[in-house]
Amino acid sequence: MSTLAVPAAPAARRAWLTDLPVLLVAVVWGASYLAAKGITTTHTVVAVLVLRFAVVLPALVVAGWRGLRALTAPQWRGAGALGLVLSGIFLLETYGVVHTSATNAGLIISLTMIFTPLAEAAMTRKRPPRAFLAAAGLSVLGVVLLTQGGGFTRPSAGDGLILLAALARTVHVLAMSRIKAVRDAAEADSLALTTVQLGSAVGVFAVLAAAGTGASPWSVAADFGAREWAGLLFLSVFCTLFAFFVQMWAVRRTSPSRVSLLLGTEPLWAAAVGIAVGGERLGVVGLVGGVLVLVGTSWGRRVR
Repeated sequence: MSTLAVPAAPAARRAWLTDLPVLLVAVVWGASYLAAKGITTTHTVVAVLVLRFAVVLPALVVAGWRGLRALTAPQWRGAGALGLVLSGIFLLETYGVVHTSATNAGLIISLTMIFTPLAEAAMTRKRPPRAFLAAAGLSVLGVVLLTQGGGFTRPSAGDGLILLAALARTVHVLAMSRIKAVRDAAEADSLALTTVQLGSAVGVFAVLAAAGTGASPWSVAADFGAREWAGLLFLSVFCTLFAFFVQMWAVRRTSPSRVSLLLGTEPLWAAAVGIAVGGERLGVVGLVGGVLVLVGTSWGRRVR
């Protein structure tokens, strides 16, 4: 027994050295809702999105230049189309978080983990397990209670937009699995394909900004103080650049399911940051709803 126990400690230590950066990604993603809420208004959503991704896109282009040159025309088209969906996700999430709490946003968006298997089951005409349907029902009930934290009233517009963002995330995941040129790409192409997606999304934001949708990026950047720039750099460097490279690094050293499980703690961190840092309050009904969302999505991830 002792000979087996000796190498287990270094192995466990190596696993945690991989897990910790991935868990940190979940933490910064959870904090991203409050950060976005702190620097964005309805009038500046598009401008902030342009600035957020314009900061990191050059670094991604330089890092993935060789891969970009090697992409085929179908891969460019597929990644570009996915970028259009991605732009919709970011627009819905950012407009949504302006009109709801960071806690609600982080918990409602986790419904993607329920919507995706349900949509996949509908497309393949395979009935999901009963346990998964029960988990989905529990999650939906949790969202209903979560949005009624202040008493039973109509959910806010922000809650609805975040719910649409969760559906858009589902579309994005299913599209990635359906676009053959993207699905069959080698792992080495992931950086280049992600860069094309983000570039396509930035193109959409730039067109909207040029069309006069809200304030211009230049005027917003000029009005930013130190706090706003710190928030923007947090979203750009940590929630985008750092998060992407950690995922690429981690999936080569551990299983995708383990990475997914760790990243699935994002809504928990969103709630923790919103309450502890943002001073948000759920109320008893909202707290019960938040717990049901976490339990339902966790249960659904295990049984699907």
